[in-house]
Amino acid sequence: MGRPAKFTREQLQDAALALVDAHGLAGLTMRALASELGTGAMTLYNYVSQRDELELLVVEAVVGEVRWVADGDLAWHEELEAIAVMLWRSFRTHPHVIPLILTRRSRSPAVFGVTEALLRTLARGGRAGERLLIAFRAVSALIMGAAQAELAGPLSLLAGESASETIARFQALPEDRFPHLIEIATAASGSDPETEFRAALTILVDGLRNEGV
Repeated sequence: MGRPAKFTREQLQDAALALVDAHGLAGLTMRALASELGTGAMTLYNYVSQRDELELLVVEAVVGEVRWVADGDLAWHEELEAIAVMLWRSFRTHPHVIPLILTRRSRSPAVFGVTEALLRTLARGGRAGERLLIAFRAVSALIMGAAQAELAGPLSLLAGESASETIARFQALPEDRFPHLIEIATAASGSDPETEFRAALTILVDGLRNEGV
Protein backbone atom coordinates (compact mmCIF):
# COMPACT_ATOMS: atom_id res chain seq x y z
CA MET A 1 0.00 0.00 0.00
CA GLY A 2 1.40 3.39 -1.00
CA ARG A 3 1.83 6.30 1.35
CA PRO A 4 -1.16 8.61 1.77
CA ALA A 5 -0.80 11.93 -0.04
CA LYS A 6 0.79 14.62 2.12
CA PHE A 7 -1.18 17.42 0.46
CA THR A 8 -4.61 17.58 -1.11
CA ARG A 9 -5.14 19.19 -4.48
CA GLU A 10 -7.08 21.96 -2.75
CA GLN A 11 -4.11 22.70 -0.49
CA LEU A 12 -1.83 22.96 -3.50
CA GLN A 13 -4.30 25.24 -5.27
CA ASP A 14 -4.74 27.52 -2.28
CA ALA A 15 -1.00 27.86 -1.71
CA ALA A 16 -0.24 28.47 -5.39
CA LEU A 17 -2.99 31.08 -5.64
CA ALA A 18 -1.73 32.84 -2.51
CA LEU A 19 1.70 33.16 -4.14
CA VAL A 20 0.30 34.65 -7.33
CA ASP A 21 -1.93 37.07 -5.42
CA ALA A 22 1.03 38.26 -3.36
CA HIS A 23 3.84 38.24 -5.92
CA GLY A 24 2.32 38.00 -9.39
CA LEU A 25 2.98 35.22 -11.88
CA ALA A 26 6.74 35.57 -11.42
CA GLY A 27 6.31 34.42 -7.84
CA LEU A 28 4.88 31.06 -8.87
CA THR A 29 7.77 28.59 -8.74
CA MET A 30 8.23 25.09 -7.39
CA ARG A 31 10.64 26.40 -4.77
CA ALA A 32 8.28 29.16 -3.63
CA LEU A 33 5.30 26.79 -3.51
CA ALA A 34 7.30 24.27 -1.50
CA SER A 35 8.24 27.00 0.98
CA GLU A 36 4.61 28.10 1.22
CA LEU A 37 3.63 24.53 2.07
CA GLY A 38 6.55 23.94 4.43
CA THR A 39 8.08 21.13 2.42
CA GLY A 40 10.91 20.50 -0.02
CA ALA A 41 10.70 21.29 -3.72
CA MET A 42 11.34 17.67 -4.66
CA THR A 43 8.25 16.60 -2.71
CA LEU A 44 6.07 18.66 -5.04
CA TYR A 45 7.15 16.62 -8.04
CA ASN A 46 4.95 13.86 -6.64
CA TYR A 47 1.99 16.15 -7.40
CA VAL A 48 2.99 18.36 -10.33
CA SER A 49 5.78 17.75 -12.83
CA GLN A 50 6.11 21.10 -14.58
CA ARG A 51 5.13 24.76 -14.46
CA ASP A 52 2.16 24.26 -16.77
CA GLU A 53 0.56 22.08 -14.12
CA LEU A 54 1.21 24.74 -11.47
CA GLU A 55 -0.52 27.30 -13.65
CA LEU A 56 -3.52 25.05 -14.16
CA LEU A 57 -3.80 24.65 -10.38
CA VAL A 58 -4.09 28.42 -10.07
CA VAL A 59 -6.64 28.74 -12.88
CA GLU A 60 -8.80 26.03 -11.34
CA ALA A 61 -8.54 27.64 -7.90
CA VAL A 62 -9.93 30.94 -9.21
CA VAL A 63 -12.63 29.50 -11.44
CA GLY A 64 -13.54 27.08 -8.66
CA GLU A 65 -14.62 30.04 -6.53
CA VAL A 66 -17.48 30.66 -8.94
CA ARG A 67 -20.65 28.94 -7.79
CA TRP A 68 -23.97 29.02 -9.54
CA VAL A 69 -27.08 26.87 -9.73
CA ALA A 70 -28.93 26.61 -13.01
CA ASP A 71 -32.39 28.05 -12.46
CA GLY A 72 -34.94 27.30 -15.14
CA ASP A 73 -37.17 30.06 -13.77
CA LEU A 74 -34.65 32.73 -14.76
CA ALA A 75 -34.76 34.31 -18.20
CA TRP A 76 -31.63 33.63 -20.24
CA HIS A 77 -30.29 37.16 -19.76
CA GLU A 78 -30.87 37.03 -15.98
CA GLU A 79 -28.88 33.81 -15.69
CA LEU A 80 -26.17 35.29 -17.93
CA GLU A 81 -25.89 38.36 -15.70
CA ALA A 82 -25.72 36.24 -12.55
CA ILE A 83 -22.86 34.09 -13.86
CA ALA A 84 -21.02 37.08 -15.31
CA VAL A 85 -21.11 38.96 -12.00
CA MET A 86 -19.78 35.95 -10.10
CA LEU A 87 -16.95 35.52 -12.60
CA TRP A 88 -16.10 39.21 -12.45
CA ARG A 89 -15.93 39.14 -8.66
CA SER A 90 -13.56 36.17 -8.70
CA PHE A 91 -11.33 37.57 -11.46
CA ARG A 92 -11.24 41.00 -9.80
CA THR A 93 -10.11 39.37 -6.55
CA HIS A 94 -7.26 37.63 -8.39
CA PRO A 95 -6.33 39.90 -11.35
CA HIS A 96 -2.84 38.43 -11.78
CA VAL A 97 -4.44 35.15 -12.82
CA ILE A 98 -6.36 36.59 -15.79
CA PRO A 99 -3.46 36.07 -18.27
CA LEU A 100 -3.33 32.41 -17.22
CA ILE A 101 -7.06 32.00 -17.69
CA LEU A 102 -6.75 33.47 -21.18
CA THR A 103 -3.85 31.22 -22.16
CA ARG A 104 -4.72 28.02 -20.28
CA ARG A 105 -8.51 27.95 -20.64
CA SER A 106 -8.45 25.28 -23.35
CA ARG A 107 -6.83 22.85 -20.88
CA SER A 108 -8.86 23.42 -17.73
CA PRO A 109 -12.00 21.37 -17.00
CA ALA A 110 -13.04 24.02 -14.47
CA VAL A 111 -13.03 26.64 -17.23
CA PHE A 112 -14.97 24.28 -19.51
CA GLY A 113 -17.79 24.13 -16.97
CA VAL A 114 -18.30 27.86 -16.51
CA THR A 115 -17.81 28.48 -20.23
CA GLU A 116 -20.54 25.98 -21.05
CA ALA A 117 -22.82 27.68 -18.54
CA LEU A 118 -22.34 31.05 -20.21
CA LEU A 119 -22.83 29.55 -23.66
CA ARG A 120 -26.00 27.82 -22.52
CA THR A 121 -27.54 31.11 -21.45
CA LEU A 122 -26.65 32.76 -24.76
CA ALA A 123 -27.98 29.78 -26.71
CA ARG A 124 -31.25 30.06 -24.79
CA GLY A 125 -31.42 33.59 -26.18
CA GLY A 126 -31.55 32.20 -29.70
CA ARG A 127 -27.91 32.27 -30.77
CA ALA A 128 -25.98 29.54 -32.52
CA GLY A 129 -22.78 29.14 -34.48
CA GLU A 130 -20.93 32.37 -35.24
CA ARG A 131 -23.51 34.54 -33.48
CA LEU A 132 -23.08 32.45 -30.33
CA LEU A 133 -19.28 32.73 -30.59
CA ILE A 134 -19.31 36.52 -31.02
CA ALA A 135 -21.75 37.04 -28.14
CA PHE A 136 -19.65 34.83 -25.88
CA ARG A 137 -16.47 36.70 -26.77
CA ALA A 138 -18.14 40.03 -26.09
CA VAL A 139 -19.31 38.94 -22.64
CA SER A 140 -15.94 37.37 -21.81
CA ALA A 141 -14.08 40.50 -22.88
CA LEU A 142 -16.24 42.67 -20.64
CA ILE A 143 -15.75 40.39 -17.63
CA MET A 144 -11.97 40.15 -17.95
CA GLY A 145 -11.43 43.70 -19.13
CA ALA A 146 -13.46 45.18 -16.28
CA ALA A 147 -11.59 43.01 -13.77
CA GLN A 148 -8.27 44.36 -15.02
CA ALA A 149 -9.35 47.95 -15.53
CA GLU A 150 -8.71 49.03 -11.97
CA LEU A 151 -5.06 47.98 -12.35
CA ALA A 152 -4.43 49.07 -15.93
CA GLY A 153 -7.15 51.55 -16.86
CA PRO A 154 -6.78 55.30 -17.44
CA LEU A 155 -7.47 56.05 -13.78
CA SER A 156 -5.10 53.40 -12.43
CA LEU A 157 -3.20 54.33 -9.30
CA LEU A 158 0.46 55.15 -9.17
CA ALA A 159 2.46 53.29 -6.55
CA GLY A 160 1.71 54.79 -3.16
CA GLU A 161 -1.03 57.07 -4.48
CA SER A 162 -4.54 57.05 -3.02
CA ALA A 163 -7.68 56.95 -5.18
CA SER A 164 -8.52 60.55 -4.26
CA GLU A 165 -5.02 61.68 -5.22
CA THR A 166 -5.30 59.91 -8.58
CA ILE A 167 -8.66 61.55 -9.29
CA ALA A 168 -7.31 64.96 -8.28
CA ARG A 169 -4.36 64.49 -10.64
CA PHE A 170 -6.72 63.96 -13.57
CA GLN A 171 -9.00 66.79 -12.51
CA ALA A 172 -6.00 69.13 -12.64
CA LEU A 173 -5.47 68.51 -16.37
CA PRO A 174 -6.15 71.41 -18.77
CA GLU A 175 -9.93 71.48 -19.18
CA ASP A 176 -9.79 72.75 -22.75
CA ARG A 177 -7.80 69.68 -23.84
CA PHE A 178 -9.20 66.90 -21.66
CA PRO A 179 -12.78 67.76 -20.71
CA HIS A 180 -14.11 64.21 -20.89
CA LEU A 181 -11.18 62.67 -19.04
CA ILE A 182 -11.78 65.17 -16.25
CA GLU A 183 -15.49 64.32 -16.37
CA ILE A 184 -14.99 60.59 -15.84
CA ALA A 185 -12.37 61.21 -13.16
CA THR A 186 -14.95 63.26 -11.27
CA ALA A 187 -17.60 60.57 -11.82
CA ALA A 188 -15.19 57.93 -10.51
CA SER A 189 -15.05 59.68 -7.16
CA GLY A 190 -18.67 58.73 -6.51
CA SER A 191 -18.75 55.33 -8.23
CA ASP A 192 -17.74 51.82 -7.26
CA PRO A 193 -16.42 48.94 -9.39
CA GLU A 194 -19.39 46.60 -9.06
CA THR A 195 -21.92 49.30 -9.90
CA GLU A 196 -19.88 50.18 -12.98
CA PHE A 197 -19.55 46.55 -14.04
CA ARG A 198 -23.25 45.83 -13.62
CA ALA A 199 -24.13 48.95 -15.62
CA ALA A 200 -21.75 47.99 -18.42
CA LEU A 201 -23.12 44.45 -18.42
CA THR A 202 -26.66 45.81 -18.68
CA ILE A 203 -25.68 47.85 -21.74
CA LEU A 204 -24.17 44.76 -23.37
CA VAL A 205 -27.06 42.46 -22.48
CA ASP A 206 -29.63 45.00 -23.67
CA GLY A 207 -27.82 45.07 -27.00
CA LEU A 208 -27.89 41.28 -27.21
CA ARG A 209 -31.60 41.19 -26.36
CA ASN A 210 -32.70 43.95 -28.69
CA GLU A 211 -30.40 43.78 -31.68
CA GLY A 212 -28.73 40.39 -31.79
CA VAL A 213 -25.12 39.91 -32.78
